[in-house]
Amino acid sequence: MPLTRFTVVVAFMLLIFLWGSIKTEGRHRHSHSHHRSTKNTISIPPTGAPLNSNSSNNNHSTSPSPSPVPIDSGSYSLFDVRAYGAVGNGVNDDTNAFKTAWDSACAEMNPSLILVPGGYTCLLKSTIFVGPCQNNIIFQVDGVIVAPDEPDSWPVNSRRNWLVFYRADGLTLRGGGLIDGKGEKWWDLPCKPHKAKNATAMHGPCDSPVALRFFSSRNVTVEGLKVQNSPQFHFRFDQCRYVTVSSLHISSPALSPNTDGIHVEATANVLIHNSVISNGDDCVSIGAGSMNVHIENVTCGPGHGISIGSLGKENSRACVANVTVKNAVIRHSDNGVRIKTWQGGSGSVSSVTFDSIHMDTVRNPIIIDQYYCLSKSCQNQTSNLFISDITYTNIKGTYDVRSPPVHFGCSDSVPCTNITVAEVELLPAMGQFISDPFCWNVYGTARTMTIPPLACLQEGLPRSVNDIDGNTCY
Repeated sequence: MPLTRFTVVVAFMLLIFLWGSIKTEGRHRHSHSHHRSTKNTISIPPTGAPLNSNSSNNNHSTSPSPSPVPIDSGSYSLFDVRAYGAVGNGVNDDTNAFKTAWDSACAEMNPSLILVPGGYTCLLKSTIFVGPCQNNIIFQVDGVIVAPDEPDSWPVNSRRNWLVFYRADGLTLRGGGLIDGKGEKWWDLPCKPHKAKNATAMHGPCDSPVALRFFSSRNVTVEGLKVQNSPQFHFRFDQCRYVTVSSLHISSPALSPNTDGIHVEATANVLIHNSVISNGDDCVSIGAGSMNVHIENVTCGPGHGISIGSLGKENSRACVANVTVKNAVIRHSDNGVRIKTWQGGSGSVSSVTFDSIHMDTVRNPIIIDQYYCLSKSCQNQTSNLFISDITYTNIKGTYDVRSPPVHFGCSDSVPCTNITVAEVELLPAMGQFISDPFCWNVYGTARTMTIPPLACLQEGLPRSVNDIDGNTCY
């Protein structure tokens, strides 16, 4: 009888062990219909998970593994990059592991979650994550992703982008982690317009990678991440639709060249909100072909402010419409809210609202510049974009006295029309003297008293307005 009981106990324990082994695999699917747990603890990948084929370079096993990170994967199929060979020590190349995890998640019929766990630093080289996928993907970055820090280590034909998402409809990129572009050595290349004294830029191409670029994607969400030190733009959206960006912290030094925080180009239906951006160029820039862009509760600075443009370079046609910037703070920046166009271009900028913006020691808090030029060799041209229906409301704070608080420099041949200003109060950050605004060929109305007074706005419409209307886009 005791022997029989012992045999039953051993058999029962063996059954439990075998059942646990069957349920363990590199990809875990969680589907709960009743009493779903609020947290699923992600442990070290099981031995049955795919391994990095280059195991001879894997020195991660000599150091203790960080503690597992709890995460609620809900009803998503989970793809932990460690299960696909990611080492996460900041030295080994984890690019193939991320690509394999992406391809597996992309082929999964159920919604998927790709996890970069906290406590790990993953080195990624230039790569593209390609859709369309069978499902919506959450790309959860709780750890650190870093780029190679030596420009010479990048392939010559892959120097314009670092991490690219192409046709990634329904993607959510989120997490409490960090994405570091390691741009310091890129900024100091001899071809860069370096800010140091006595430095000159060499002629010729000077490609630098955009940190995160989204092409031809719909319903994209980016939230919660910290992104820093991109070699060039931190985020760029091209030909995308329905983009939401929220709760980001983007940072690079004030003198880092061309490090725009967020750039949108030929993209529509964009919401950017609740984010903090400090960098060496535009906080947010809106390029040609963009419309229905809403920016709210964003803090910028130092940097170059929030810009529409530049537009119309090399006699190109550009169209931007329906842009709102609201409840923003701009600090210690070269510009506040700006529209910039090149001479010789065509198209239009219309239906733009700048509302409730606080300026703190900003040069050019309000500026329209239709003579934008990056050198002294730009020639005067007769054509330009038509700028109309621009509203500035409740813009208050202080300006850097090196530039006027309001600068409306409109084209000689294509005047700005329907410019509306109300509740503008801009005082000098130093001294008591209030600079006069600059106005050139601009038509509009000041609905309230303003500081500085905007008597230079011309009333009504120019005689040539009927000819100008043919230049509009929408």
